[in-house]
Order: sequence, then structure tokens, then C-alpha cells
Amino acid sequence: MLEAGNYPAKIARMLGMSRHHVAYYIKKMRQAGLIERENVKWPAFYVVTDKGKKFLTRCSGLSPEFVFRLHRCGFKFPILVRPAGFEPGNCRRVAKACGNWVSLIGDEGGVRVEVTTRNVIVWCESISGRDPDELLLHAKSMADRVAASLCVKYGLRLGEGQLVPKRHVGVYDPIAELLSRRFEVSDDVGKIDRSEGMGEIDWFSAKAAKDYLLMPGRVENLEKQIEAFHSDVQELVSILKQLTQPAGLPEEVVQRKSMSYVT
Repeated sequence: MLEAGNYPAKIARMLGMSRHHVAYYIKKMRQAGLIERENVKWPAFYVVTDKGKKFLTRCSGLSPEFVFRLHRCGFKFPILVRPAGFEPGNCRRVAKACGNWVSLIGDEGGVRVEVTTRNVIVWCESISGRDPDELLLHAKSMADRVAASLCVKYGLRLGEGQLVPKRHVGVYDPIAELLSRRFEVSDDVGKIDRSEGMGEIDWFSAKAAKDYLLMPGRVENLEKQIEAFHSDVQELVSILKQLTQPAGLPEEVVQRKSMSYVT
């Protein structure tokens, strides 16, 4: 994140952490010689040292410390009252793919804002954590603050924000790491890409992301149930052998009879 040109305060927002928490770890990394400050003015930018690059190389086979990464997450606020001639000064006009309408795109409070004729869409920064539902709440809080700032600044009146469909809940996956080096895969449930410079599966719902991480445990439970079922079947076959074994019949005849019951 530091190599991408992010300053500490922005990293804190992206990770959903406090600035002091991020500053603490940056201080520790500087003391260890892993990073060094690139400039003297504010905001502070850092670069990874040769020692830090060697350390990252040794850790390249490890998965990221976060579990979920929420990105491409936007909230749509309907415009209830729009002042005459409203047009944010820091926005630019961008034609949409269909070519017959234009939206205004700019920055407000450090996040991207899109203004259409009917809505204001706030696109939240990428944030990471261990619970996708908490990440959505954090993103909604961020979007609400930006929407409130727009209302005060431009005299707008906005309705309640609604989540834009197909937000991406990224989960690091070693198989996706290999596949994404050659191509991208996408369907209605999710996609595999390298949008963060590493392979991950982007699920379009928090439930799908959680179910994916729970899948190994569920498979393990299913295997245990199959083993228990197999043991029960073996016990049942043993009982059938005892019940169907007439006195004086050879053992091989009894075994053939038992197998016929099973099949």
C-alpha cells in the first residue's frame, strides 16, 4: 500500500483503522529498516528499502493478513432537491457508454463522487477486514458523511443511500493467484482477477464470500458423515450375515448371500 503512493491517513481509512494505529506500525517498520520516508513535507510518503523488498520476497508465498477486501462499493443517494445550476466545481463531465447522457465525476472528502440527473453516487475507498458485513457498515458510514458534506456545501437534499449492486468482496486464494496470471474469469456470482496486484476471488455478495471460506469446514463435516454412514452400513451387513446364516451352510455360500442383500 505504501508503494502505491498512499499516505498513512489514507491507509488508515482503507483498512478501517485509526491513524495512530497505522503510525505505530510505520514507526516499527522504519526502525527495522524496511521502509524509509521519501519526502519531508506533509503528507508523508514512504518507499520500501532493499531490506524490505527482500523481506517481502521471503513472504511472497504467504496469504495477505486480511481476510476480506471490499472494493468497487458504491451507495446511490436519490436527489430530492437540486439547486438551480448545481454543478460541483471539482467535477468533470464524462459521457456514459450508451453515449446519450453524461454524468459528473469528481472527488469529495477523498472519495470518488458521481452526479447524475437523479442520483449522487458515492464510491467508497477499498477497505480490508475480517468481517464483510462490518466492512459494508464502515463503507455506508463513509458514504453518509460524504453525502452530508455535499448537502451542506451545495444546498442539496438527498434521500437515503442504497447499495449499488455487485460490490466486490475480495478473498485471497492461491488457485486464483495462479489462474489470474494468465486470464480473468467472471460470472454472475463473482470474478477472478488481479485488481490488487495479487490473485483473489471477488464475490458480489458478503454471503457468498463467507460461504466460500466456510466451504473447507463443511466438506470436512461431510466427509465425517460419509465415514459414519459407511461404518453403519458395515455394521448392518454384519448383522444381516448373522441373521441369514443357516446352520450347516458353507461360509462362502453365506458370503454370496450377504453380498446379494447389499447390492
